[in-house]
Amino acid sequence: MSKESNSLIPRKGGRRFPLALTAIIIVLALGAGIFLLFRDTEPPVIAITPDNADIGEQSPITVTVADTGSGLESLTVKGVQDGKEIELLAKTFATGRKEVSETFTLNKGRIKEGPFDIIVEARDASIYPFGAAGRARTEKSYRFDATPPRIYVQSHTNNLNQGGSGFLVYTLSEEAKETGIRVGDRFFPAYLQPGSSDRPLYYCMFAHPWDVSVNDYKPFIEASDAAGNSAKRHFNFHTNARAFRKDRINLSTSFMERTIPEFKGVPTDGSLLDQYLYINNEIRKQNRARLVEFGKETRSNMLWSGTFKRLPNAANRARFADSRDYMFQGKKVDHQTHLGLDLASLRHAPVPAGNDGRIVFADFLGIYGNVVVIDHGLGLQTLYAHLSSVDVNPGDPVDRGDVIGHTGTTGLAGGDHLHYGVIVSGTPVQPIEWWDTTWIKNNVTSKLE
Repeated sequence: MSKESNSLIPRKGGRRFPLALTAIIIVLALGAGIFLLFRDTEPPVIAITPDNADIGEQSPITVTVADTGSGLESLTVKGVQDGKEIELLAKTFATGRKEVSETFTLNKGRIKEGPFDIIVEARDASIYPFGAAGRARTEKSYRFDATPPRIYVQSHTNNLNQGGSGFLVYTLSEEAKETGIRVGDRFFPAYLQPGSSDRPLYYCMFAHPWDVSVNDYKPFIEASDAAGNSAKRHFNFHTNARAFRKDRINLSTSFMERTIPEFKGVPTDGSLLDQYLYINNEIRKQNRARLVEFGKETRSNMLWSGTFKRLPNAANRARFADSRDYMFQGKKVDHQTHLGLDLASLRHAPVPAGNDGRIVFADFLGIYGNVVVIDHGLGLQTLYAHLSSVDVNPGDPVDRGDVIGHTGTTGLAGGDHLHYGVIVSGTPVQPIEWWDTTWIKNNVTSKLE
């Protein structure tokens, strides 16, 4: 055989390729194989939520798996309890799936109450080395709790008035993550008391809101635990309907010219009346929303004792829940509800703290002008508005009768007076009840004995 025949390799159709070209093809093929073999050497990444240890029947468990290399091939989730494995989830995936998130809940019939582990295993589509680098395993420990809290009411007599306050004492079978009394879309938190015995003890200050009729008033206790189990219970109560006064407020151009400049953020492209109505509506809503936020800045114990102190030598100018029509040039232009008492005394009269507490707000607050808000614990707070001066700062402790400021005309005040409000977890309530020694004894302090 000639040298030429030794340097050529016969191919299909009689064509012959040089040996060098063949070697190149082999090297490229080997390189491609090596690339495929080594292109994904990282295992999938696994995450399990939630992070809290307690899980209930309705608690969602989410497993997220990601692989940015060859993509995911399979996922299995198991529960392990008392040495027994329970398959909770098993899935395979089409080639190239980079991320998967699966959410499921537990079944009490398969997992019993108590500690257990979640084990998640995932595999990607890699082949190096023989699939070992493409496997990942993660586990997390939980406690399965499918039993909701049980509620035991201690206050068996609960008498209320429409617009007034109430106080309830109850215990739970376990400490709650959140508990309180719900009235429609309003929620009145309850507060855990120290020194509870076998059952956690809660105090809850709540209200029969002025804008809820007796027939529509349906309060009930709610309680939820760390595992997401929830319970609710009705409790015995009696409430009395109240008729609130109607009033008219006559607006004048001079009053609006004097009042409006005190407010910021009021659109100036409308008339004086337009600007006033913006303040009386939009800014009023914002201010009341702030009162709800203040209600969360409360202590979990009672800071007050005895009856609340009234502004001395003051006459009532407006009452709680007065229904007000606003008139301008003989026409009704607005309607609002007055949610406090207007008390008039001497000009710039000293204003006493209604009871012991802690200052949570002392600044300008829209329609209320210069305001002081005192927290008395358990969501109970008092508001002092339209002040000409403020003599306290947030965080200051105060005792009943301490002077906190002086009456004035700031905000939407037509004359020098004190707007005095009592608020329960953001809901204004009838202040007169808190001046009544008998009412406080029958409705609050007797329930603590």
